[in-house]
Amino acid sequence: MTLLTSDEAAQPLRDALGTRVLFAADAGYDAARTAWNLAVDQRPFAVALPETEAEVAAVVAAATASGLRIAPQSTGHAAGTLRGADLSGTVIVSLRGLRGVDVDPAARTATVRGSTAWHDLLPVAAEHGLTGLHGSAADISVIGYTLTGGISFYGRRHGLATNTVRAARVVTADGSILTASATENPDLFWALRGGAGAFGVVVELEIDLLPIADVFAGMLLWDGARAVEVAQAWAQWTASAPESATTALRIMHFPPIPELPPFLSGRSVVIVDGAILDTDAAAAAILQPLRALAPELDTFARMPAPGLVDVHMDPPEPAGAVQDHAMLAALDAPAVDAFVSAAFTARPMVSEIRHLGGALGRRPADAGAVGAVIGEHLLSAVQLVPVPDTLPAATAAVRGVVGALSEWHGPGLALTFVDDDRDPAGGFGESAARLAELKLRYDPEDVFLAAHRVR
Repeated sequence: MTLLTSDEAAQPLRDALGTRVLFAADAGYDAARTAWNLAVDQRPFAVALPETEAEVAAVVAAATASGLRIAPQSTGHAAGTLRGADLSGTVIVSLRGLRGVDVDPAARTATVRGSTAWHDLLPVAAEHGLTGLHGSAADISVIGYTLTGGISFYGRRHGLATNTVRAARVVTADGSILTASATENPDLFWALRGGAGAFGVVVELEIDLLPIADVFAGMLLWDGARAVEVAQAWAQWTASAPESATTALRIMHFPPIPELPPFLSGRSVVIVDGAILDTDAAAAAILQPLRALAPELDTFARMPAPGLVDVHMDPPEPAGAVQDHAMLAALDAPAVDAFVSAAFTARPMVSEIRHLGGALGRRPADAGAVGAVIGEHLLSAVQLVPVPDTLPAATAAVRGVVGALSEWHGPGLALTFVDDDRDPAGGFGESAARLAELKLRYDPEDVFLAAHRVR
């Protein structure tokens, strides 16, 4: 085997993309390598910035010819999975220059390219009275979110977002551009729906849309002093809530800074937010037990569907953060007490439990590798990392919340919530063995360093 020098490995990349391949010595390299999660310091051999699927294919072929690996990234939201990884022999293929959306209102589908985010798609879909199974952040890529499962506030009624995928265009390890669907390359189509970037660079995705023009959604907020009372009531409420209701409970601690609205600045609060897919009257009746707790703020109301993506108040700009999560097998009163105690003791900025179940737990017959999640509730915690020195304390805080409920942890993972270097096999479940077989077929040299690795 002939070992290439750095210059020899770089030349095919330069030939493929010219100045839109950036190396460590190039101006713009630092900006190009920066992920959405600013706590992740990724230092790859190069960052490629293709603008067409043909350019993606050329970069992949050039990289593999030089013995380099490929890390596909749309927006860099899941870069935490590569935290600490040696990327000195890896090319990040950033799809930020490849975006666009087309909506077919008759077929109720959308076709998105590269790094197209939900805030690009939702307004276009809304023009036709349609929406998608988006998550709680508008700036995350449609492709990355959807192919790793995708848990939405529509989820208990409509299931995982990955089940909406009709077709994908993907650049495989040999530089080929393939269409994967139920009728073309069906094995690859199965693997992508869960295996995502482990099988190639997905440059285009066709998904089904929902005929929803407006939705009853919003948030209820109480002072943190009422956390035990509210959390216990919400947990009991979820035991009988209909599948039309998908909500989350959060305990949040906000610093006293002027950029925050007065009702949040310097406070600890408990929030229930989400959506109820029903008439206003029916939704109000469903919500009544929680409203009876007299929240100090109640924004639940009918709103245009694109507004749902803002309800959860996810940060609109890149920020450093660390996250942990687990599935819960049960949410009894002692589990709720342990959650509230940990949220105030470990004190990350966000401690959250999401209500899952319903269609999220039912695997369709034609699903891909990931078609459902096991468990009625999902536990997560997030802490900001404003400077690198705060990472150890932030990590301890989120692990403190998740670890405090270890007695109630259930099997599986929700891949959309995995933002660390843990083994993602728990999120693949029974599909892990077949995914490994297909990885050997489509990427035998393990070229693709995906956010969620298939081993």
